[in-house]
Amino acid sequence: MDKIERKEYNISGIGEADLKSIYLGSEALKKAPKIYGIPTGIEGLDNLFFIVSSENGKIVKKNLGGIPAYSVINLTGVSDTGKSLMVEQFAVKQASLGEKVAFITVETPANFVATSLKLRALAMGLNFEEFEDNIILIDAASSTRLRENIPDLLATLAHVIQNYKVKFTIIDSITGLFETKEMIARSIVRRIFNFMKKWYQTALFVSQKRSGHEELTAEAAGGYAVGHIVDGTMVLAKELVDSSYKAKLYKKEIGEVIRLFRIDGCRMCGHDTKTRILEITEEGLVVIKEPISKIK
Repeated sequence: MDKIERKEYNISGIGEADLKSIYLGSEALKKAPKIYGIPTGIEGLDNLFFIVSSENGKIVKKNLGGIPAYSVINLTGVSDTGKSLMVEQFAVKQASLGEKVAFITVETPANFVATSLKLRALAMGLNFEEFEDNIILIDAASSTRLRENIPDLLATLAHVIQNYKVKFTIIDSITGLFETKEMIARSIVRRIFNFMKKWYQTALFVSQKRSGHEELTAEAAGGYAVGHIVDGTMVLAKELVDSSYKAKLYKKEIGEVIRLFRIDGCRMCGHDTKTRILEITEEGLVVIKEPISKIK
C-alpha cells in the first residue's frame, strides 16, 4: 500500500488536518522498539512481568526478567512504603551494569541522594566507587527554576541524555513538580511522559499519596493524573496490624506494620496481578515476597 501523502488540508468549519500525525500500521511498527526486560535490582520483582508469543501454533508465556524497556512506570504510595528505596536500587543496578542513569531529585538535595545511593550499593554488595559517575544527578530540590519551570527541567534533562548517553531516567518525586498546582497535574505529567517517549527512556516516577486516598489504588496527588498517563503503576501500601483478624490474616503480632505491593496495570506487557508482601530489610533493601493469599 502506498504511503500516505502528507499535505495540510483546511476543511471549512472543522479545522486544519495534521496529516503528519497519521501512520499506517506498518509505518508505526517500523518505528516501534523491541520490548525486552530491564533488571531492577529488586528481589522478587523482575519475574512479575511477561510477554506472550506464538510458537508452533501455541501461545507461550515468557518471563521478561524485568520491567519492559522504554516503559514509564509510576511508583505510588504513602510515606515509608519503600518507593525511594526501589528507585535507588534500580539506579544502582543499572549503573553497576555500565548504563547511564539520570536521577532527578525533587525532594532531597543531590549530595544527600548520592549518600543514600552509596548505602544502597553497599547493601546490594556492590562497590559504588566503581560506577558512581554512571548516575547523573539533576538537583531540582535545590533549584526553584527547575522545579517550577518544566521547559527548563526538560531542557536540562535533554542535555544530560545527549551528553551522557542516558537510557534510564528517575524522577523522585514527580509530585514535587506540581505540589502547588494540582489542577494542572495532568498537563505536567503528560508533557514529561511525552518527553520520555521521544527520547526512548525507560523511566520510573515516584508519586505521593494524600492521606485520604485508598492505599492500594493508583490514585495519588493530582488524582489519577499520573496513573492514567504512564504505562504502568506499582502501588505500595502499609497497614498497621491492629486487630486479631489482621494478626491472623498476616501472621503478625498486633502492633506490627505490614507492607503490601501490587502492580496496577502495565500496558506494554503482561504482569502479575496479586497483592504481595513487601519487605524492607534491615540493610534498607526492598524485597517483593509471596502473595498475601499464600502467607503461612
